[in-house]
Amino acid sequence: MNVDLARLDYPGVDNLMADITDSGQMFNAMSSYAGLDELEQGDGVPKFDAVVHFAAVPRILLTTDNETFRVNTIGTYNVIEAAVKLGIKKIIIASSETTYGICFSDGKTDPHLLPLEEDYDVDPMDSYGLSKVVNEKTARAFQRRSGFDIYALRIGNVIEPQEYTELFPYYLKHPEARRRNAFCYIDARDLGQIVDLCLKKDNLGFQVFNAGNDHNGAIIPSIELAENFFPGVPITRELEVHEALFSNRKIRELLGFKEQHNWRKYVKVD
Repeated sequence: MNVDLARLDYPGVDNLMADITDSGQMFNAMSSYAGLDELEQGDGVPKFDAVVHFAAVPRILLTTDNETFRVNTIGTYNVIEAAVKLGIKKIIIASSETTYGICFSDGKTDPHLLPLEEDYDVDPMDSYGLSKVVNEKTARAFQRRSGFDIYALRIGNVIEPQEYTELFPYYLKHPEARRRNAFCYIDARDLGQIVDLCLKKDNLGFQVFNAGNDHNGAIIPSIELAENFFPGVPITRELEVHEALFSNRKIRELLGFKEQHNWRKYVKVD
């Protein structure tokens, strides 16, 4: 069941229009039938197995900063609270690469160290990145009180299939355009795989995962990228030639993620 302010027209998906900032609507949505077919059994409302919460104001400068923060933090609190109190034991939420404080910073900001991994001291200065840090703390608090599995995905720059030909030729010629993203990307289909792996992997408690592809969205080798665009930033471990500076090592090791859609499959390199 898709719960949103807009419909998703996709086979097999039912839609329920609801506002995440309204706690009552979230409790109602998660204690509701998922579709008309569920009326046939006559056994009452079935219980949901999991909640995947990606609803949000998706970046800064779409609405005011305070509204971005309000929607994202209150909305996430409401979703997790309803899920936990209704006994839904698997919750996945969208965090963001922006928590690392580079993407929406004022001016050029260097990371404290590279590669960017989940134990980094996240320190964004913008309302969107800050809202995602707060959401991770909210998730951790509810996991402590419930013991349920709550996983937060720090999602990289999502690339849809058609965007490889639309965007990547420019990115490869102008790598500086990707500095704010630390050269990361996540194929939308690989992100789907990560969510599926999270749904299937139990008993991890509270976890934060970088959701990114194996390599940087650049031709330049990783060490050279770091030296050229983040000079002087400490490199904490040896990197493979094109290993992403936005590291996905944890999802590979803990979830068994295997990238299916490296950008090189779709973009011709001269």
